[in-house]
Amino acid sequence: MAIQDRLGRPLGNLRVSVTDRCNLRCAYCMPERDYVWLPRRDILDFEEVGLLADVFGSLGIDRIRLTGGEPLVRQDLPTLVRTLAGKPWLRDLAMTTNGVLLEDHAAGLKAAGLHRVTVSLDTLRPDRFRELARFDELPRVLRGIEAAAAAGFAALKLDTVVIRGVNDDEIVALLERAKGWGAEARFIEYMDVGGATHWSREKVLSRQGILRAISDAYGPVEPIDEKSSAPAERFRLPDGTAFGVIASTTAPFCRACDRSRLTADGLWYLCLYAAQGLDLRKPLRAGASAEQLRALIAGAWTFRADRGAEERLGLRERSPLLPAADLQKDPHLEMHTRGG
Repeated sequence: MAIQDRLGRPLGNLRVSVTDRCNLRCAYCMPERDYVWLPRRDILDFEEVGLLADVFGSLGIDRIRLTGGEPLVRQDLPTLVRTLAGKPWLRDLAMTTNGVLLEDHAAGLKAAGLHRVTVSLDTLRPDRFRELARFDELPRVLRGIEAAAAAGFAALKLDTVVIRGVNDDEIVALLERAKGWGAEARFIEYMDVGGATHWSREKVLSRQGILRAISDAYGPVEPIDEKSSAPAERFRLPDGTAFGVIASTTAPFCRACDRSRLTADGLWYLCLYAAQGLDLRKPLRAGASAEQLRALIAGAWTFRADRGAEERLGLRERSPLLPAADLQKDPHLEMHTRGG
């Protein structure tokens, strides 16, 4: 049985970052010119990730999502997927990617045992993609999505961070494109976390605004009634098409959150907004037993009372979470390091 924190939330979902590096520089995640990277010697190898995964599994984790940075820049990623997919306690293994390298890896990842893929897709316009991501990679991303659709994953989702005045006019077009691929579109409110140093309230299109844009195009949508700790609220179009909205900024779901994050160098964060994480790399490399690591993790989780997004919602004056100068001092504060 999963252990619970002080608010009764189980330890159920672990996001594992396999690298802090990324081959894009998206405006809502990595808008600055320069970044401090994690030392390569500190990056966990796949055996270490597997050992920690087993400890987490013994405490209730049954879902793992591989993240980055961009996870596909990590060499031999199918090797880790194969290792994790073989864990008898794991019922769901997913990955979030920007899609740039997915065309070459989709079939191999499916063969290795990856269950589900989520691809970030914020625009269908080449000029806008270059502006948002600072690289002209939209054609490769689209081919990557097509390869993922052809590979036959259990589920394919497309995540769009909606920014008012930037890409909010593409909500319907993105939803239609997702339908064509047999994918589920998810629209995410712009969050004031990590490297979002250009965030402002005015740039947030709320859940209500997203739903209004969709209803205006398709007619009334209906909520899908389901019990889930997933971050997205799911809705259905009149034709039966499902889509999701992740309203982390205006309607946080902290009290149902069972997610935590392991960075590529072994720091464990209990909340995306947390200022500090628990170092698991140091005791692991010092020879700590599985039981000792289990005690460290269990002790931290049972004391957990994090409600980062809810606390941010209550602020009268709300600005970006951290200035760029602070991020330069500690790369662990970056969302691309924590795995989003």
